[in-house]
Amino acid sequence: MSTTQPTLVTVPCFSGAPWDEQQLAALKAAYPVRTMRLPEGLDDVERYADFVATQVEDLDDYVLVGDSFGAVISLTLALRQPTGLRGLVLSGGFAANPLPRWKNTAGRAAHYVRGAAYRNGTLRYHASTLASKYDRDAEVPLTQKDYRQLFVENTPAESYNARVASVISFDVRDQLGKVNVPTLLTTPEDDQLVGEHAAQQLREGLPNAREVVLARTGHMFRFTHPNLYGKTIVEFLEGVHS
Repeated sequence: MSTTQPTLVTVPCFSGAPWDEQQLAALKAAYPVRTMRLPEGLDDVERYADFVATQVEDLDDYVLVGDSFGAVISLTLALRQPTGLRGLVLSGGFAANPLPRWKNTAGRAAHYVRGAAYRNGTLRYHASTLASKYDRDAEVPLTQKDYRQLFVENTPAESYNARVASVISFDVRDQLGKVNVPTLLTTPEDDQLVGEHAAQQLREGLPNAREVVLARTGHMFRFTHPNLYGKTIVEFLEGVHS
């Protein structure tokens, strides 16, 4: 790792919403930080990685911090071994689409869902898969209603459907050995969306990975436990730089 202080580049989740000040606070206290909103309508993870590559092209030293879908994008870019990449933080991500076949079929069908059916059907179901039994007692207590509203406010149906399409065939398990930087896997204790197997594949496939399981958290721990999440990332990076 370089002895210079890297910029932490936060890559958003499936909603596409940039990290807010509360979620960035612990990171900003220790490192320069850059965040972004995901572009709309892209249906290929590689194209999202292209977008993030343009966001970091002026940086000589940076760490990608990817949350959920952002972890998938960050991993995809890391596989290219970009020159300035000094570390990788993956939260709730995967190396291969972890969803069962029936959910993939439903995801393809959702391409045709718009308007009220999208807001009241697709997003209600999606919010239910994001929720955890620990959310109500979190640093920032949140509910399924809150998660649905996050997508209502930030994620047009066209973008939601395109992002679903982008991961249906995603599988980079045989390429994980290419990632040549220290990697932190932050895993929630209770992940109803991705599941334990996804974290196991990353842990076993990445050559320089360390996993931290955050107790009493769910898939949305960037939102429900921003201080714990941020401090865990900072502690990892300080250990790498020391």
